[in-house]
Amino acid sequence: MAVYKIFPEKSATLYSYYPTLNSGLDEILELSTYESIVSTNEVSRPIIKFPQAEILDIINNKVSGASYSASLRLSLANASQVPLNYTIFCHPLAADWNVGTGRFSNSPITTNGVSWKFTNQLAGNPWFTAGVFPTGTTGSYISSGEVGGGLWYTGSTYVATQSFNHVNFFDISLNVTNTINAWSGSILPNYGFILKHSSSLEFTTASKFETKYFSAETHTIYPPCLEIKWNDWIYNIGSLSVATAPSIVATLANNQSEYQQDSIQRFRVNVRDQYPARAFQATSVYLNNKALPTASYYSIKDLDTEEIVVDYDTTYTKISCDPTGMYFDVYVNGLEPERYYKILIKTTIAGTTLVLDDNYYFKVIR
Repeated sequence: MAVYKIFPEKSATLYSYYPTLNSGLDEILELSTYESIVSTNEVSRPIIKFPQAEILDIINNKVSGASYSASLRLSLANASQVPLNYTIFCHPLAADWNVGTGRFSNSPITTNGVSWKFTNQLAGNPWFTAGVFPTGTTGSYISSGEVGGGLWYTGSTYVATQSFNHVNFFDISLNVTNTINAWSGSILPNYGFILKHSSSLEFTTASKFETKYFSAETHTIYPPCLEIKWNDWIYNIGSLSVATAPSIVATLANNQSEYQQDSIQRFRVNVRDQYPARAFQATSVYLNNKALPTASYYSIKDLDTEEIVVDYDTTYTKISCDPTGMYFDVYVNGLEPERYYKILIKTTIAGTTLVLDDNYYFKVIR
């Protein structure tokens, strides 16, 4: 029932046609295959890194041994000439890199950071010198036998893939749990991820298309993120009774309407029958708090764009219960500041699926 989002510390795109160009400050990451102005087949590959200290803090101090899932998520900015079917691949990088201060549109090009040819051009450090790749890694060759375009681990344990077809949205959501396990367990060093197309598409005439995603430098509400979800759900109703009729009223009893961006908020859900049975007691029957059934979930929607930022998940957004009532925790750091959000609650009672939407609004502030 926990969802935590980590935002990247740096990102860039590697362009095969511009082997020394740095794009570390671009607002866009490009994952494309294209034909250059001199009719050569070229590609671009995004690279992205998330802070190791924050990953370790989440795994060691918040997940605390619970089972978890980690996803790399990027939002599409633009696409053109996309084929009916294709697959992208994500690998952990096997070399560190300097982000630089360049942009694709700079003229002359900026060459002080990572590029297709160099991990840090200012220091003259190539991705890898010519020869045999280190065990378990590979890269691409450029002219004169030099390695370029990144250096990455090839093991099937760490590769993540996502397939697209003509009915898909083109946002990226890749399961990278195995790589996060390796980073947090010191099995692999954290140098970030590289995304690429399959070998059957790269540097061929088979397909030329463009997909662009928002980068770490975007000024939109769509930066890339590493989404870590874990299951710490409990269900201890104590003396509460469980709602058995669909006619219920649910309220967020402790919604303060504004929350600091770095806070963790526990939302309490009070539940009562809309038409309670008459009873002779010292307090109002309308104050009788109930529990929702175990199959109850929450989601969070951006109030302005109507986009779901935390979706219903039957494992990771289940609403817990203790003898006081229903509750769930929101890690507010994963939400963009100075925006309003709405909470939706979904449950199934007596065979009826309910989506409770009673204007549960709040704002994230800096």
